[in-house]
Amino acid sequence: MGYPAPLFLAPMHILRHVDLTRIFFVDIETVPGHATHAELPETHQPLWQKFCDKRHAKELAEGQTHAELFRNGGLYAEFGKVVCISVGYFRPLKDETLEFRTKSFAADDECEVLRSFGQFLARYAPYGPARYAKLDTATPDGSFLCAHNGREFDYGYLGRRLLICGQPIPPMLDVAGHKPWDLPHLLDTMDLWKFGDNKGHISLPLLAGVFGIPSPKDDIDGSQVGHTYWVEKNLQRIVTYCEKDVIATARVYLHYAGLKELWPEVQLTQTPWLNTQSTVAPV
Repeated sequence: MGYPAPLFLAPMHILRHVDLTRIFFVDIETVPGHATHAELPETHQPLWQKFCDKRHAKELAEGQTHAELFRNGGLYAEFGKVVCISVGYFRPLKDETLEFRTKSFAADDECEVLRSFGQFLARYAPYGPARYAKLDTATPDGSFLCAHNGREFDYGYLGRRLLICGQPIPPMLDVAGHKPWDLPHLLDTMDLWKFGDNKGHISLPLLAGVFGIPSPKDDIDGSQVGHTYWVEKNLQRIVTYCEKDVIATARVYLHYAGLKELWPEVQLTQTPWLNTQSTVAPV
């Protein structure tokens, strides 16, 4: 049984074709690839310097050093790494209510995280209308990804790190060379909020607050993930934070689709994450 948006609630028309139970809500947490700038390989230090000269010219002019700016390395796929990928999805239950199940892929070994997530995602074809699909792998009964700022960050970051780790890119993320409007399976709660306004960037906590949803940033925020990972060595805390973002994104989507009344009856289920150095949560 699918859960499309009911038309009488006047949801966003762009979501009219989306079956709620075929969406995978995704969030990733990234950190600098090394604990400090000094630990960067010798070959990478001049690359970081040139990168900073262009990307952080203002900060350098204000007196910050290349080494200090490396705390932002996790923002860039060329210098960061993925330490956690959390996924959430709705499933219908026998009593005709919904379950929202979360699972996380997290480990110190980034390539293992990406491999496991890639294998999970590879089982699902991307959605694409039969007559207009641009992706060869797209199907009318395919699935969707949804992330907050996913089109500008999460989706591209994952694709780049998969390449760096030498991992196959699952069809849902194998979108290089395609125009954004040719990829209807890539949903983005920030992009939907813009209504065509390129200046309409909004943080997930603010958007959640607007809709009366509890903030997912009640413990740490994105600026603290690197410290939590490299200094505190607390990957479990990052997993918990990442899953809260996934839940908040899903609840924001329900508001967009005119389905917010469903949430009070939704059963939350968490797939336990195995806190080991070499394995991630089972698929």
